Amino acid sequence: MKTTYREAIRTALREALMKDPRVFLMGEDVGKYGGSYAVSKGLLAEFGPERIRDTPLSESTFVGAGIGAALGGMRPIVEIMTVNFSLLALDQIVNNAATIRHMSGGQFSIPVVIRMATGAGRQLAAQHAHSLEGWYAHIPGLRIVAPATLEDARGMLGTALADPDPVLIFEHQALYNVEGTLADDAGNVDLDHAAVRRAGKDVSVMTYGGTLGKTLEAAQTVAADGIDAEVIDLRTLRPLDMDAIAASVKKTHRAVIVDEGWKSGSLSAEISARIAESLFYELDAPIGRVCTAEVPIPYPKHLEDAALPQPERIAAALRSVVGGRG
Repeated sequence: MKTTYREAIRTALREALMKDPRVFLMGEDVGKYGGSYAVSKGLLAEFGPERIRDTPLSESTFVGAGIGAALGGMRPIVEIMTVNFSLLALDQIVNNAATIRHMSGGQFSIPVVIRMATGAGRQLAAQHAHSLEGWYAHIPGLRIVAPATLEDARGMLGTALADPDPVLIFEHQALYNVEGTLADDAGNVDLDHAAVRRAGKDVSVMTYGGTLGKTLEAAQTVAADGIDAEVIDLRTLRPLDMDAIAASVKKTHRAVIVDEGWKSGSLSAEISARIAESLFYELDAPIGRVCTAEVPIPYPKHLEDAALPQPERIAAALRSVVGGRG
């Protein structure tokens, strides 16, 4: 069936609400307004205000309420409008959701799912458009996932709800309008493994979320130069599927990481370090990285585009790394 990334998520939400009476959605504008990105449009009329709960503009409060509901046996889905606003709930996420299982000696679980929009590309400027998922991938006790395809947008939520620990889902805001075909029987997907989105033999490219499409475009571009790039969609950022990364690098002997986060202290830095630590002698060239410029995301379209990883920059990095082969 034809659908969009937004509609795939809405379908997953509706299915979860129908399947389990413990599931409810809460967040700013998720009810009457239908969600800031129209993801929850129509759900209030279908399920009512007990299951689709509009909250005050207080991220710390409603994320904390979601954690409490999870402790009480419910299966809350908490929506935070953008990743930038999640910083107002850092204490709840990092000091409570991520730690209670450990601090209780395994007696308590926090089966809460927290969804938020991330990334840039829609001219929403510096307080609404950063990519901070790499920060959360630093925290033990959390699972961090980033759906880049319609299948993952549709299928990650159900799997996340079955997890006894907190799962944070980062939905790239530039993907909501992406259209495609989704199988009628599409359902829950695996959250433990990365996926090879394009097989290749010359260079391994690791990416996720909103940069997957750009990376695939770049791989197609350099194919005209005789460069066969393998594109790995990480899908889950914590825990990383290092087995998939290692298998690809051992095949191609070159690596490029594309990450919309800033380069300093980024997820790309962590992946680069792990490759260098365990796969150094497999490499025939230095590791390449394509990241966002180290500036707050600009508002003007031409500056925003210049700051973000783009297919041209990714293609240039692929040519540079492969050009160094012996």
